[in-house]
Formats: sequence, C-alpha cells, structure tokens
Amino acid sequence: MKQRLPSWFKQEIPEKETVSLQSLLGEFGLQTVCQEAMCPNIVYCFKRKKATFMILGPACTRSCAFCAVAKSAGALAPDPGDEDQRISEAVKEMGLKYAVITSVTRDDLPDGGAGAFARTVKAIKDANKDVKVEVLIPDFEGRVGSLKIVLDSHPNVLAHNIETVKRLYPEVRPGADYQLSLDILAKAKELSPAVFTKSSLMLGLGETEAEVIEAMHDLTGSGCDILTLGQYLAPSDSHYPVKEFVSIEEFERLRNIGIAVGFKVVLSGPLVRSSYKAEEVFEEIKSV
Repeated sequence: MKQRLPSWFKQEIPEKETVSLQSLLGEFGLQTVCQEAMCPNIVYCFKRKKATFMILGPACTRSCAFCAVAKSAGALAPDPGDEDQRISEAVKEMGLKYAVITSVTRDDLPDGGAGAFARTVKAIKDANKDVKVEVLIPDFEGRVGSLKIVLDSHPNVLAHNIETVKRLYPEVRPGADYQLSLDILAKAKELSPAVFTKSSLMLGLGETEAEVIEAMHDLTGSGCDILTLGQYLAPSDSHYPVKEFVSIEEFERLRNIGIAVGFKVVLSGPLVRSSYKAEEVFEEIKSV
C-alpha cells in the first residue's frame, strides 16, 4: 500500500519569483537538477533565487532505481560547447555568491564529463572571483585523472553522494559501486586537502540504523567533511518504493550521531537534499 506523505512535506505555493527564475533559466537554455529530479524544495529554493545547475544534458547513462532524471535510450548528445558560459552569465544575472553544479552521469564520455565541470567552474570564477562554487560529481568510473581535472579548477566544495547504505546498492544503485564512491571522496581529500568534501544519504529505503551509522563511519574514514541526510521520496510508482517515513526527531538524533562520528557539519531533515542550503552549510563549515 502506498504510504501517505507526512504533514511536514507540505510545500510552499509558487509565487512570481519562482516563475521568474524558471523563465530566466529557460532564456539561458539551462537545466537544473531541481526540475529534472523533481526536488521537493524547488519552490523554496527558486523563491530565494537558488538553483543547482545540471550540465551535460538531460539523460543519464545509469539506471538508479530512485532517480527521476531521464535515462539514456541510445546515443547521447555531445557536451554543449557554450554551456559553461551560459551558466556563468546566469550566475551573474541571478546575483549568486554561491553556485552549485552537478551533472547526469556520462559514462559514454572519455573523461566522464570532468572537463565540462572544470570549464564551468573556471567560467564562473573568471566572471567573478568572489563566487564560491560547489560541484556534485558522478564517480567518473573511478578515473583519478578525471577527478584531478575537476579539482584543478579549484571548486570550494566537492560533493559525491553515496546515496544509500552498502547492502542496498544492488537494488538501488545497480550501476554504481559503494567502495568506489568512498575511494573517490578519499582521493579528492588526498589530492586537495583544502577542499571541503561532502556526501549524502537518503533514508527510508529499508536501511537499518546500524547500516546508516556504518556508512557514516565509512564516509568519515574517507575524509568526508559534510553529510546531508534526507527522506527518500519515490518519483513514481515505477521507482523504488518508500519503505519508511523517518520522523523529524529521528533525523535530529542521526544528526547528533553524525557529529559524534566526526563530520564537521551534518544537515539532517526530511526535506534535506545534497544541495539544500549549500551556501549556509559552507558558511557554517568555515567557522568550525
């Protein structure tokens, strides 16, 4: 039986600021993960002129069971040549001081899309050196060279989401590898110790508390600085089902456990997503 959403998932009503930002993004021909992944915070963020830009097209080469982003049904378009400049212009037009860039997974590209990430970070920083940039990267199939390309563009935060606990990977992330994701985060910290690293777990997929705590230890063991914890919401009946709605109190308890485990900052709550309040999290970790 499909579970009803708890009351805390009540959404804000779209206002003119939301429509205005959608129009602006359309004018620049840009995509956001907010729209493509059906994020529950889209109205909240768009009203505040916050968005996570999604580069390298609308279709992913992976088939994760939880994700609403379109899957590739054949050959994918090449990297759009001027996407980095259009994002840079949009960042300036929006007046952003903190920009978040993510992508679909592009296993079809020799560098996994790393060059596009680097060009986008550089374009943003060339236009305004004071803008901070967070990148949420795929695993690049473990290519250290691709990771180094991204890090050499000097992002302020490098995020890579493990998404769920190890036991659930075959069902939830069949095209990914739990240890490889941990290795990517560890290598990023090794190559660029000054860059803050970040990861995210969805809860409500059937994981146990012991497995969540084990994943926390695995992440801090890989040098991960920031953790976000949020409630999984199935995009449709054909996606992986929600097994449990985690209470607000449990999210707060897990936040405290995360801090005790060793994360510098933990953002935890039903509506939390990897890029939710990213700028505020960055300001918090700088003061830790």
